[in-house]
Amino acid sequence: MTTTTHETTARRRVTPAARLVLSAEHMERDRAAWLNARRSGIGSSDIAAVLGLSRYGNALSVYHDKRGGLPLESDDSEPALWGRLDEETLAREWARRNRSVIRKVGLIASVERPWQMCSLDRRVLECPLNRETREACALEVKHRDKMKSSQWRAGCPDDVLAQVLWQMDATGFDHLHVAVRIGGNDYRQFTVRAADHQQTIADLRAAGASLWQRIAAGRPPVLDFDADEPPHADPLIDLYRRLHPGRDGVIHIDRDFDAQDALGDYLDECAKESAAKKAKKLAYARMLGSLGGAQTAAMGDNVAFSIEPTATERADLERLRERWPEAYADCVQTAVGTRLNIPKRVREEHTA
Repeated sequence: MTTTTHETTARRRVTPAARLVLSAEHMERDRAAWLNARRSGIGSSDIAAVLGLSRYGNALSVYHDKRGGLPLESDDSEPALWGRLDEETLAREWARRNRSVIRKVGLIASVERPWQMCSLDRRVLECPLNRETREACALEVKHRDKMKSSQWRAGCPDDVLAQVLWQMDATGFDHLHVAVRIGGNDYRQFTVRAADHQQTIADLRAAGASLWQRIAAGRPPVLDFDADEPPHADPLIDLYRRLHPGRDGVIHIDRDFDAQDALGDYLDECAKESAAKKAKKLAYARMLGSLGGAQTAAMGDNVAFSIEPTATERADLERLRERWPEAYADCVQTAVGTRLNIPKRVREEHTA
């Protein structure tokens, strides 16, 4: 008997609005298969980057990843690794506190918009808000550094909220639960309702659809560096280094006015930085002069500033290499990287 596409899709439905692309068991067994499957759509972890809410990516990095221009993710960073390892513990604790039942899901996609994807942490089979309704929501689990505690005072921060709203739009759920452990021992939980964020959900969908059209057509997004909130620099630097790990050859920027403007902006910022360092050093000298022979300057009963002794350990690498060459070879590593070189002539012409 021949199985139709409609019948196959129906059997793999996770919700009436979403289908299963890859099971949780498959994802855990074959990480590369999961990373490749994610490239067939925009996931909930991508949408914050698309909107410029993430310091770890942007719309351009998402574009190149989905187009296969970047290598698949390698091993997790330390925070990501421990977050993944501790996910089960935190999910079980949420279920215990809420007297609920949860189950792993996997990678899913919207039936209506197959490019809209997400990897749900857990399905909630018994929602604590309405125990008579089964399989009506899901759980998102997060682990955050204690320095991020203030971002969670009034609910989910913007990047997490975007992720959760994207998941609700893909699945059709009207609410999702969020459990977060901050700094290892600060547990908090929230409920996010779709009805409270209808316009934001529409904006997320529009932004995702626009980028997916560009991905499908091979037209990279254009970043606006003159915006009130320009793109974060670190993700861009990381992206360009990953796209071009080996550099060779020469390009001519005689007519590339954007590159020329970038060079001019960089030299202007270098000049400001140099002037700021000189001004800072001069202010430090004046503060020392005001102390005379004292160690501490006070204003009323409070310390304004003081000079405190410090100790810094430094290794004499030349001596180590000469006297203990085996220890030197075992402990000292050469860090290979790149640096920006601007000829002195170019700097002088810019300041002339």
